[in-house]
Amino acid sequence: MKISEIEKTILRIVIMVATFLAMPMKASAMHIMEGYLPLGFSIAWSVVCIPVLVLGLVRLRRTVNENRRTLILLAMSGAFIFVISSLKIPSVTGSCSHMTGTGLAAILFGVSVTSILGIIVLIFQAILLAHGGLTTLGANTFSMAIVGPLVTLLLYKAGKTIKINKMANIFVAASVGALATYCVTALQLALAHPGEAGYVDSMIRFLGVFAPTQVPLSIVEGLLTVLVIMGLEHFASPELKEISYEVSL
Repeated sequence: MKISEIEKTILRIVIMVATFLAMPMKASAMHIMEGYLPLGFSIAWSVVCIPVLVLGLVRLRRTVNENRRTLILLAMSGAFIFVISSLKIPSVTGSCSHMTGTGLAAILFGVSVTSILGIIVLIFQAILLAHGGLTTLGANTFSMAIVGPLVTLLLYKAGKTIKINKMANIFVAASVGALATYCVTALQLALAHPGEAGYVDSMIRFLGVFAPTQVPLSIVEGLLTVLVIMGLEHFASPELKEISYEVSL
């Protein structure tokens, strides 16, 4: 499968943008930082995540047992999440803007399995990179590894149902899924820190601060997800077929 000139141009643009985003930048935190949420909120978000994570473990084990070759796709999906969610731009005290990378795993493996990959990445980032935190792990998992992937998967399936262009469908699903993550993050921050104006005003303010950086980042994430899937369809089509992903002819 040859890469067209348009695809080559998109690839060059994405590489340049990703290179810029990878430049070291001072930021207060990655995701929601350690200790920024009250204990009660931290516990509540963690409890909400438990059923999805348990289901994810069951489905992950079943997937690997049925076909060991899917480990390659799982490892690549996890690495994709780790790498692009580590590229950050300062946004607001207590958090920052970054891509999520979970859309790829959601499309390939579903929400529950993606939640396992996401929480593994979040734990490594909290411990090794001081990005996010262990007390806020539940909140970050819920927004980035559950809600974002869920929105991506629902949009992707809806796009397949109405038969829109496959790559355009993936782009929209991954981009909107990333935006959904930050809508939830803004809600989490607003609930924990409503201020004098109340929850709604606080959420609007958080969304307003996130938007200038998160909207373009979500577009870039959609493009990156499309390019990765194009590459997988070319080099790993047998593995994709084994997980019931419909490879383009």
